[in-house]
Formats: sequence, C-alpha cells, structure tokens
Amino acid sequence: MYHYYFDQSQEEAAAPPAVPSPPEPFPPAGPPSRRRKRRWSPRPECGAAAVLLLICLVLGGTAVLLLFWAQPVEVSVWTAPPGLTLPAASAPVSEAPALERYPNGDGTVLTLAAKPEGTPLSFQEIYRRVNPSIVSIRAGLSYGEAQGTGVIMTDTGYIITNAHVIEGAGQVEVSLADGRVLPAQLVGSDNPTDLAVLKVEGDGLTPAVFGDSEAMEVGDVVVAIGNPMGEQLRGTMTDGILSAINRDMVVDGESMSLLQTTAALNTGNSGGALINDQGQVIGITNMKLVSTVYDNTLEGLGFAIPTATVKPVVDALIQSGHVTGRPTLGVTVRALYDWEKEDRGVDGGVLVVSVSQGSDAQGKLQADDILLTANGTDLNTSGDLLDLRDGLAVGEAIRFRVDRAGERLEVSVALVERYDVYG
Repeated sequence: MYHYYFDQSQEEAAAPPAVPSPPEPFPPAGPPSRRRKRRWSPRPECGAAAVLLLICLVLGGTAVLLLFWAQPVEVSVWTAPPGLTLPAASAPVSEAPALERYPNGDGTVLTLAAKPEGTPLSFQEIYRRVNPSIVSIRAGLSYGEAQGTGVIMTDTGYIITNAHVIEGAGQVEVSLADGRVLPAQLVGSDNPTDLAVLKVEGDGLTPAVFGDSEAMEVGDVVVAIGNPMGEQLRGTMTDGILSAINRDMVVDGESMSLLQTTAALNTGNSGGALINDQGQVIGITNMKLVSTVYDNTLEGLGFAIPTATVKPVVDALIQSGHVTGRPTLGVTVRALYDWEKEDRGVDGGVLVVSVSQGSDAQGKLQADDILLTANGTDLNTSGDLLDLRDGLAVGEAIRFRVDRAGERLEVSVALVERYDVYG
C-alpha cells in the first residue's frame, strides 16, 4: 500500500526555506525509481530500527519494514590504509532468484461488465459474492516477506494484484479463501500503473465480476475487501463512498489517475478490490494518504486503480508480459538554478542529468547539456518537456536546440519504446 506522507505544518509551509529546494527532475523516461519500494527487515542484533518516513511509502504487508529515500544519497567510500587489516564483513544478503514466469499469449482478456440496474445489494450479499474471489499474497524476498491482496480474474487462475506487492520476489504463494495455498507464477508486471498479473493452477476458483469504473459517479457507495495487516485480518470489508474520480497522484515521477474513496484502507490492502453496490470490482486498491504532523490526522483518503486503466494493462501483460506504446527520450533532466543560468550564460533551459543506454539520445545528448528549446518551444521546467513528449508517439522525433559548454547545437532525438530501453 502506497502511503503518501505529509510532514510539513501550515506555519512551516508559509515560511520561506533558508535554502531553495532542488528543482523537480524530469522523470526518467525509464522505470520508476525502485527506492520507493525497497523492503527492509531488520536483523535481531540491530535493536530498535529507525524508520524514515518520507514522501511516499510502499508497504506490501505487515512482516516487513520499508526504508527508502526520496532523493539520491551520496555515499562516501573509505579505503583502509596499507597494512591495516579489517575484520571480515558479514556475508551480503543474496538476491532472490527471479520469479518463475508463466507463458504469455493465450488470448485471455479482462471483461468489464455493464452495471446491472435494480436495487443495490446489501453489504452482506456483496461480501458473500466477492470474498471468495479475494486472495492473500505472500511474496518471499531475499530479506523477508511481503504480504498483500489479490483478486481472482478468471477460473483458470489469473490473479490481479499490485506490482509493488511482488517486486523483488523470488517466490510467491497465493492463499485462497477456502484455506488452500497455491504457488504462483508471474505473468507480467507494470510499475508505472502499479499492476501485476499472477497465474496459479487450481480447481474451483471463483473469479470476481469486474465492472466499468467509468460508469461510477462521485457519491456512489463502495466497499473495499482485502487483508489489512496481512493474513491475520484477511477478508476484511470496509465501506464508504467514491469521493473523487480521476484524481491525479504522482509517485516517483509517475502520474496515476485514481479513484478516491472514504473506505478504510491499510497496509496489506494493496492489490485488493474496490467494489460497487452491485458486487462488481471497479478498482484495485493501492494507496492512502497519511499525515506525520502531530495532531493533523488525515482520514478517509484511500485510492484505487480504476478498471478503465486495469483492463488495457492486464490484457497487455497477459498477451506479452509488458505494456507497449509508451514513448521515451531516455534522458533525465531538471530545471536550472538562477546561478547556473548566469554561470552558463543562458536565459532558460533544462539541464541533462543522464542519458540512458539504448535510447536514441545516446551519442547525441550528454550529461551537462542544456536543452534550450524543443520543437521550437522554450524549455524552463521538466514539465515543459514532459508535456511535449506525452503528445508524441514512438518513432516521432523532438528537435532540440542545445547548449554544450557554450557551443550551440541542433540535435534531433527520436522517441523509442520505453520497454526496449528499461525492460
């Protein structure tokens, strides 16, 4: 479950900072930062663990503490002087083997049913219909275990969950409502939308009915079913309303358009179901807002991935294991500080931080270049470039006017498939 943390009071927000904050970087057109999702489990000898709560936190379950940084951290490396013998370091934690893959391309697709007309179902009826389709997921990591929730999509064993629940797992088990535990294989995972598909083999599976999230309206009654705090509280149902539609939330530079709900969501609900009053799953729960400011409690701010997003992603994952049609430049940029503009003799532009291998930008652009214009439009923020890129397709090019150490260049960079560059 993503947790969006707020840790600044109104008074602090009103006061100007002593040092200007670094500008937001243009999200690498590569995979979302894995820092947001690292799961860490302290060893007994570590004593009390200090947990850093920063902008957003991903918790797959209750058995694992998560530690991450919102910005890159510089690390100083100390080298022992000659003649000094150091004690042997403890053995590093070995990485978990890759999760076994299930063959793609069997033609299965997610079907979204129309919402039936008629009297809404009671909460008891909704629970009896949907709970058999809700599973508990245990992801074995090299340094612990993550727990989350999943929704059975088909009676042949396809299961939808969140990508962050299974990230880094070498083994995944699915626990059914009837008590059976089945091993799962990975069909595909997509970090930008936080969706993943698993496959299990078993008889008597009960698939959920998926509805169309675009038929929902603000104020509609919804319930969530999942496993808050892991399997100990599995099959918990909470109720609320749909409080917003198409709510844009940015996580590690990736924008997600989500359903907002007052139904209570907690750690372990990741990958669970948001359900309408006819017992149809209309969203996959994945995020909530939390405040770290004393006496500034946030309640009833949960989020779910709408089925309008889930369907095309799940269909693509089942077909090929990944999502195509996402253009990328393969560069990471940020806005310039005023002193940098003065020092470099430019009025605007964005600074190239890095260039990804395998992109068309490799060999054409380089770190420390300043991109002054793109297709004739002035660039001043990373958002300027992002907006331009999102309006183009794979294969189309962007013409840049570039400042490279005082020399002005004209460079054309073609957009390529994101998956081809970043996997």
